[in-house]
Amino acid sequence: MRLGFFLREAMRSLRRNAMPSFAAMATVLVTMLVLGVFIPIVQATTGAANEVRSRLLLDVYMKTDASAADVSRVRARLANETPHVKKVEFVSKKEAYAQERKRNPEAYQLLGTNPLPDTFRVTPDKASNINQLKSSLDPGGRPVDPAIDTVRNRRDETNKILSATRVVKLTTAMLAALLITASILLISNTIRLSLYARRREVEVMKLVGATDWFIRWPFVIEGVVVGALGGLLAILLLAVGKIALIDPLAADFALIAAPDTVNFGVLIAVLMGLAVTLSAAGSGISLRRFLRV
Repeated sequence: MRLGFFLREAMRSLRRNAMPSFAAMATVLVTMLVLGVFIPIVQATTGAANEVRSRLLLDVYMKTDASAADVSRVRARLANETPHVKKVEFVSKKEAYAQERKRNPEAYQLLGTNPLPDTFRVTPDKASNINQLKSSLDPGGRPVDPAIDTVRNRRDETNKILSATRVVKLTTAMLAALLITASILLISNTIRLSLYARRREVEVMKLVGATDWFIRWPFVIEGVVVGALGGLLAILLLAVGKIALIDPLAADFALIAAPDTVNFGVLIAVLMGLAVTLSAAGSGISLRRFLRV
């Protein structure tokens, strides 16, 4: 019975205060639209940065006179005794020669012998550990095994990739935190302005003996309704944009289709939950100052 009363009061309040309620709903709509676009962008940017970092490799070149026993010993050392190793790939001198000759046939057809050594391509468990991995295999410029000639990590390229991707990830994290904070403050302030227009009604109810929660529940329910409407409209607009723009372009542009982002159904659930939660919490929290009579 009381729940029905609170629902009726919330609906009546929405009808009587259409403009403030519309302003709050529009704020939720715009905020959820921005979040709905920004979340996949952040995921795509971070995913691209991680993809670039995952391609960092350490090249371990064997000496040209290394025997099969030397290759087996170094392989075992890399796979079992070296820290921060995720994967070890062996490229024989024949395979390397075939690959290089395919890339540049004119240069390699003049060579009478194969000048390329056997090589191990070592992938670190984390991109940030690649320099530590190199140090463990080549401390002080001296390889840990006599059959190893040199250990290279393409130092300049590696450092540039690590620095650039680190900046990208930190920037997107800061932007995400700022956007979420701004969204919470914007929705809360808009709801507070809506409640300010009805402060006299709250004061009268408080003076006649109504409890704080008796006064607060209709406003919380109103916040839930406003948030749900704003979130639903934002989701509909995002769905239209996805169907009309993103999906057709994804078929023609690999850059749009490639990033692994959140499933649209999960994004809908996240946005709807945020819209309802922020609006309901904003109504309840913003009402506290008007309950002090």
